[in-house]
Amino acid sequence: MPLPALDLRYVRRQFPAFEAPELRDQAFFENAGGSYACAPVITRLTRFYHSRKVQPYGPYEASRLGGEEMDEARTRLAALMGVARDEVSFGPSTSANTYVLAQAFLRGLEPGAAIVVTNQDHEANSGPWRRLEQDGVDLREWRVDPATGHLDPARLADLLADGRVRLVCFPHCSNVVGDINPVAEIVEMVHAAGAFACVDGVSYAPHGLPDVGALGADIYLFSAYKVYGPHQGIMVIRRELGEKLPAQGHWFNAGTLYKRFTPAGPDHAQVAASAGIADYIDALHDHHFGAEADARKRGARVHDLMRAHEVALLQPLLDHLGARNDLRLLGPREAAKRAPTVAVALNRPPEAVAAALAARGINCGAGDFYAGRPLEAMGVDPAEGVLRLSFVHYTSADDVARLIEGLAEVL
Repeated sequence: MPLPALDLRYVRRQFPAFEAPELRDQAFFENAGGSYACAPVITRLTRFYHSRKVQPYGPYEASRLGGEEMDEARTRLAALMGVARDEVSFGPSTSANTYVLAQAFLRGLEPGAAIVVTNQDHEANSGPWRRLEQDGVDLREWRVDPATGHLDPARLADLLADGRVRLVCFPHCSNVVGDINPVAEIVEMVHAAGAFACVDGVSYAPHGLPDVGALGADIYLFSAYKVYGPHQGIMVIRRELGEKLPAQGHWFNAGTLYKRFTPAGPDHAQVAASAGIADYIDALHDHHFGAEADARKRGARVHDLMRAHEVALLQPLLDHLGARNDLRLLGPREAAKRAPTVAVALNRPPEAVAAALAARGINCGAGDFYAGRPLEAMGVDPAEGVLRLSFVHYTSADDVARLIEGLAEVL
């Protein structure tokens, strides 16, 4: 099926933020910090708090409906990502989910086992694993190219060579470099070495939910609030690994895969509201492609629809930034190779530039974005940080043109 052009007018009607007085006529370029919530998520969250805010899974109507809505979220998101429904877990954040996983691995690793981390990661998929070194785990660092921020799979092969690695943790893409890593290729290398793969998808999932089943990752983590949803961490953990690791939740929940790594009860309302992410993806699909019974196909088509729109908008921005001699563009200069999360080092504090852009109705971020390790590896002072310009599929070509014009004026 040929890929249609994204109907941006239809898309923006699904996001109430575009009509909010405080946000109207603003060009929003800090989506990597959190995207606008789509209307179905807001509707579901409001309904849950209004008429389902009771202990779920009980025999009375409000309780039964609340539990059904929570189950619906897990079932539908799993189907879009090509995994089983009980392989999807919810938690308070991706950082918290990763911490719980790290504790499970600490108790599940044999003596002498090693874990590989990268210095391309946001701290969420780095710090919890690195702290295991204090408990005797052999930590190995897969390092980026300091000039480009790229992770070379050949360097990973060297780290895997002695057969002691049991887990490799790496990002689908970095929240400052933007470089999209070849996940399926890396996972294949990791599995061939007898290890498991943990992929941080926080910076990738907003640009189209991935087919986790096709990628082959044993763990895939992302944040719902960056994918048009509530502030929840969503974790896919495949059954083979999830049943092998020691459970971290209540002992009586150990027999349920999606409860094994949730030490406390999840936020019922936010879990239920996450079904609104699936509502939105399905609505996008039906508007652009028509009906399709297979959820996995719907997810893949919407992923490609979002990416095509973003790539077309991103290239002019990269061309403009790449042509300037007063900044350093981090990551690839080809839009197809990266997410539209663009960091630039300015050789001066970026906060003043972000403030000047905000005065022009262009909202972006400045700082280290918890990505001190990749910045330092590329010779950027984390204390000074970068200017980060990030967008998603609801961004318009006019927004990007406005950003380019604003940068030309401010810089």
